[in-house]
Order: sequence, then structure tokens, then C-alpha cells
Amino acid sequence: MARLNLRKDEDPILRKKSRPVTVFDKKLRTFAEDMIETMHEEYGLGLAAVQVGKLRRLITYDLYDEKGPGVLVNPELIESEGECEGVEGCLSVSDIRGYVHRPQKLKVKGQDLDGNEIVIEAEDLFARVLCHEMDHLDGILFTDKMTREYIPEVEDDEDDDSEEEM
Repeated sequence: MARLNLRKDEDPILRKKSRPVTVFDKKLRTFAEDMIETMHEEYGLGLAAVQVGKLRRLITYDLYDEKGPGVLVNPELIESEGECEGVEGCLSVSDIRGYVHRPQKLKVKGQDLDGNEIVIEAEDLFARVLCHEMDHLDGILFTDKMTREYIPEVEDDEDDDSEEEM
């Protein structure tokens, strides 16, 4: 496995729309493994292929629970419910965190690394991570949706544990 280089801040590739994955082979599987390794080394909860310079509709995620890391190819939001506001950060955006409104619950359709269709239902933090990463695939950064900046020095202690890097 290899650690991939993260694209940061105003790198123009981060604003481009990713193309669907059409070939499901060993190369794709290796790339997904490298993305997971990179995400873990950066202590991220999610990573989109575009963040490492590949315009492909592929995301990885890990909530660091018993389920372990996951990969979703060609993800597509098919249902959402409710709304909540939370603090987000991003491995590709330096030195800023902010509040973003996201669905409370959602259902996403996509494919696994073998090309099989899968449906994922997610709530709360998992739903936030999936939305954040799927936005990347369309050239959208969390700062585009941010309602206000999160400044740790002035926030209550109870909000501190909601800050996440995606």
C-alpha cells in the first residue's frame, strides 16, 4: 500500500466534477486501499478520490468503530430525512472548521469494489461524512455550505467533541 498526496486548499482539481468508475479491477482495489491508508494516516473520517488527484466517483470512510473502513463507488443520494447542524473540517482545507447543515438520515446507492450494487443507510455522523465526501465528487467543499466558522477558543466545551476532519 502507498500513502497518496493530498490536494489542498485552492488546488483547481478540487473544484472539478468526478467521472463515474466503469472498470472494477485490481488497480481500483489497490487505489481504494491506498486511499484508506492515506485517510487513516491523516486521521480523517472520509476521503474522496479527487482529494488525491483522481477524478473518479469513489469515496472511502471510517468511523473507527467495529465496522471498520468502507468504500463506496459511484455513490448517489436516493433519500434523505431531517436536518442537523454540525462542525466540519476537511483534509483538503487547511486551518478552518465550520458549521454545516446536513441531513440527519440518508440512503445512498452505489457499488462495491466488484461493481455490485449496494445501498447504505446512514444517520448522524455517518450521514454527515457521506454527504461531505459525495460533495467532493461534484467539486463542492464544505466551506461552500458553511453557515459560520467554528472557533474553538470561543465555543463551549460541549461542542468540542463534534469537530471532525473529513
